[in-house]
Amino acid sequence: MKLPVKRIHPAAVLPKFQTDGAACFDLVAATREPINARSVIYDTGLVFDIPDGYHIKVYSRSGHGFKYDLRLCNSTGIIDSDYLGTIKVKLTYDGPVSYRPDWPFIGDRVAQAMLVKNVKTDLIEVEEIEKETARGEDGFGSTGK
Repeated sequence: MKLPVKRIHPAAVLPKFQTDGAACFDLVAATREPINARSVIYDTGLVFDIPDGYHIKVYSRSGHGFKYDLRLCNSTGIIDSDYLGTIKVKLTYDGPVSYRPDWPFIGDRVAQAMLVKNVKTDLIEVEEIEKETARGEDGFGSTGK
């Protein structure tokens, strides 16, 4: 499947899959705007022509979390097919205040993304949920350690 993408910033880098088995393509920073000691906004300088019936999910890169305590500020970004702006990524630092993380710079990979097919669902209001399970309403760790 082809996903049209337009570079609208001179530093924008076309995304690519790093390996044949990669589920996501990488997003690279074209601009970098520090917000405070714990957050930086990156603009990819890319606009995607997402096909109707699809969306893009944006995720943190695993190395950012494991090595630097950096994460995508909203955990997972959803880019709808009717959005025609650039994809931006805000990374947030969750580590100790005494440590300064190695923030990515312009030209660095800042996130990963995948094209996903929408599943349209007819939501219907009901008086009762008739399904019964062994778990029931138990939540927050109720299924074990």
